[in-house]
Amino acid sequence: MDNNMLILSEGMHTSIQDLGRKGYRAFGVPISGAMDKYSAILANKLLNNDEKLPVMEMTLIGPKILFEDNSLIVLTGADMAPHINGEAIQMNFVYKVTTSDVLSFGNLKTGARTYLGVKGGFLTEEKLNSFSYYEGVTSKEKVQKGDRLKIASIEAGLNPSSSKIKVKSAHFKEKKLEVTKGPEFNRLTKKHRELLFSKEFKIDAHNNRMGYQLKNKFPPIKNGEIITSTTIPGTIQLTPSGKLIIMMRDCPTTGGYPRILQLTDIAINQLAQKKENDSFKFDLESSFDFLGRLVNRFKD
Repeated sequence: MDNNMLILSEGMHTSIQDLGRKGYRAFGVPISGAMDKYSAILANKLLNNDEKLPVMEMTLIGPKILFEDNSLIVLTGADMAPHINGEAIQMNFVYKVTTSDVLSFGNLKTGARTYLGVKGGFLTEEKLNSFSYYEGVTSKEKVQKGDRLKIASIEAGLNPSSSKIKVKSAHFKEKKLEVTKGPEFNRLTKKHRELLFSKEFKIDAHNNRMGYQLKNKFPPIKNGEIITSTTIPGTIQLTPSGKLIIMMRDCPTTGGYPRILQLTDIAINQLAQKKENDSFKFDLESSFDFLGRLVNRFKD
């Protein structure tokens, strides 16, 4: 037994991701990690894995996978109509797969990104304390047809539990994305601010792991450029031409456009499940909610 899975077809931008490559931004290395951390962590929790273990991230179109050994698997995030050996299976439910079982996907039903978790995680290439694929750091940017991915072995006779969790539909359908003020928010006029929080924005075709561009043009501001400064996932930049760009998990570590807003981490997860032409509004987080979020972050 080789404890491998063979990729029969790769789908659209399938990659291995964990919770990110932290501590290397000073060297220009992005954080990366799962676009929707909520769904990635859920996959590991359902398998009783450590939440930091790597999972497989799939975008819009799922791959076709042959298992070459026994494992326990679960699928979370977007519903891509998954099947094992041609039979439909449920999302957010742990299944046992055996040698020669084939996992495949149909048409996308909800969301944009699906996560495949395996018991014990993927034993793929680790670079700079992370398994997250990123061009220039790992040898691969995405999973390709013919790849054999090493997975952890499981104990003989280990069977899945029958527990299943129902994920709130709001995670995929939320129309208001929570934001805080960015460092250059004060450059916006009253008219800019009113427009920013009343307008419905639509996702452009130019969206990927690095960033989401929005279709709507926004009135440019004076002094439309800044000295190159720090950007992080969720930073919302306004270009001199009036283009809004939302930085995502693979975003560069610096940028030269005003950073007018910052998505909360929950909002980044929600945006990661949206695709071209999906729409939403920005919702400014209150100071009370912001402080509450900080307190919760540092609780034991």
